[in-house]
Amino acid sequence: MSAAGARKVAALRGDGVDLAAAVEAFLASARIANPNTHRAYASAIDRTITALGRERLLDDVADDEIGQALTELWGGYAAATFNRDRAAVSSWPTWCLSVKRWGAPSVPGEAERRKEHPDETRAVPKTTLHRLLSRRDIPLREIPGPAQARLARRTGYSPTVISRALSGRSD
Repeated sequence: MSAAGARKVAALRGDGVDLAAAVEAFLASARIANPNTHRAYASAIDRTITALGRERLLDDVADDEIGQALTELWGGYAAATFNRDRAAVSSWPTWCLSVKRWGAPSVPGEAERRKEHPDETRAVPKTTLHRLLSRRDIPLREIPGPAQARLARRTGYSPTVISRALSGRSD
């Protein structure tokens, strides 16, 4: 569907609110009080409204424009990244509509959440790290090379995890 043919929502009240002002109001709300959440949401939403045009009126933005911006900005990223930023962007117009009663677009169905593949990386237990670090039969100079690969095979941990665990060891 083209942007011209996309569904637009009429403002219930608050005519003339531009994207930048709507984002400022959302980010100042109690819902985004946690500094980590604020930083993550601000980053994702700011990139989105920059792509859409910061001065545009909120009720002039069509649903599929939001979807297109999400796809352009994060379409090539991992599913977890796309889903995180999609959720941040989605919460903003939902808040505008439900709390402020401003006409706002929604994230279209075409920009649905992506299936995430679980990360199989396991944390290395502290006791295992101590055991590996205390092995003096493997000289420190060998650990980044073949010995690291042997340790990775024996323990089931990735060579990267082994390398990180052993980087603090000094003989």
